[in-house]
Amino acid sequence: MDTDTGNRFPVEDRFPAQDRFAAGAQYIGGRLRPGTSGRHQEIVDPATGDTVHTYELAGPADVDAAVAAAKEAFPGWSGATPGERSEALHRLAGVLAERAEEFARAESLQCGKPIKLSREFDVPGTIDNTAFFAGAARHLEGKSAGEYSGDHTSYVRREPLGVIGSIAPWNYPLQMAAWKILPAIAAGNTIVLKPAETTPLTSLLFAQAATEAGIPDGVVNIVSGAGKDAGEHLVGHPDVVMTSFTGSTGIGKRVAEIATRTVKRLHLELGGKAPFLVFDDADLTAAVHGAVAASLINTGQDCTAATRAYVQRPLYEAFVEQVAALMETVRLGDPFREDTDLGPLISYAHRDRVAAFVERARAYARIVTGGEAPEGRGAYYRPTLIADAAQDSEVVQAEIFGPVLVVLPFDTDDEGLALANDTPYGLAASVWSRDVYRTGRATREIKAGCVWVNDHIPILSEMPHGGYRASGYGKDMSAYSFEEYTQVKHVMYDNSAVAAKDWHRTIFGDR
Repeated sequence: MDTDTGNRFPVEDRFPAQDRFAAGAQYIGGRLRPGTSGRHQEIVDPATGDTVHTYELAGPADVDAAVAAAKEAFPGWSGATPGERSEALHRLAGVLAERAEEFARAESLQCGKPIKLSREFDVPGTIDNTAFFAGAARHLEGKSAGEYSGDHTSYVRREPLGVIGSIAPWNYPLQMAAWKILPAIAAGNTIVLKPAETTPLTSLLFAQAATEAGIPDGVVNIVSGAGKDAGEHLVGHPDVVMTSFTGSTGIGKRVAEIATRTVKRLHLELGGKAPFLVFDDADLTAAVHGAVAASLINTGQDCTAATRAYVQRPLYEAFVEQVAALMETVRLGDPFREDTDLGPLISYAHRDRVAAFVERARAYARIVTGGEAPEGRGAYYRPTLIADAAQDSEVVQAEIFGPVLVVLPFDTDDEGLALANDTPYGLAASVWSRDVYRTGRATREIKAGCVWVNDHIPILSEMPHGGYRASGYGKDMSAYSFEEYTQVKHVMYDNSAVAAKDWHRTIFGDR
């Protein structure tokens, strides 16, 4: 493995964060401004440990200002025609495409993502998502008008809610910002987004791109602040009518607690512990390649990443051997080198958390490969495969959120499906088999918001993303996301022109 993580490129060649956001890391009413909390945040390149930007965090006053800007912008934006909103989003997709390299470099700098992942996954996915919602803005669906009672004509309106207050995580800052912002504004809402305070760069760039595309000031606002200050104040703000949160299940519970105080609509996309179920008739080579890619994408910092591989016993030993061998070919290195496969974890603290899971597992499981941090700078951790753990063990049940795959055997199909469902989570899963009856049964019985067959990880703008159980509720992406960001209103017209209606007799008089 290449573990040379030396800083081959000057920071200004990667992304000049300090210069670009010298005016501040809050974007309110169409302009950058500093925070007012009196506390400062360092943005650290996790590949080197170097600070690349320092800014003043948002406080409650900044949240209030952002919500006020969004509230002021709402009547004009919600009153725009679907065609006008669509055209603005098409222009935004064009701006994003023109500045794709800048976005990729900023994302890799703040997250440590390999540049090929930012260029080939994060940025193109965001551009495509923007183009999708540009089209979807013109297709808000409702039940067709009709005389369902005989004497009245009824129809359904879909109306925007108002000011949305959303919170995005640090693992996919650009894509998660887009997933929050795009359906909200396509439906006519305005939004205040709080990115993770450690990774605000691409959210700020996205908001600036929206302004450049002609989206009115105040429609998209960014407050870069800590969860306790900015986040909780945003969720509890009386002028915020809905909260969309992506993050851990534990913090999601806290968000739900605050949101219920003001009876807000709530969308939660929370943790995951995705099973990777391999039946004995599966294409072993495909399953091995799929497991390595799906467990290591974004250094395993992905709530849909493959984390629990269940392999039917005839294939188990070969699967373990081949996954370990393939993991050992993965190249760690400088995220800005195009031959780097795996970047660092988001921080040294998170690297140490992942390592602690593995160290505790040594007492009850077998570390087949990995299980250590390489020498040198950066929050790196080697791809790790763990075998022989019990189903109720910590590494099987808890969300590790790192480049760690646990593999367990099973005997019968019934057992494999039961094991796949045996965690509190239900965000994603995959099944591997050549038998359509087996895969059909598995897709019906696995309790997850997405089940892939003979693949794991691909997402599409046209398809919904969201979970079951402790993984939350509601949908990102797709037309289904409009269910979160619109209010359904029934409108009924009387057609009879009769003053005394027959049903009035239930209140006064006789037939």
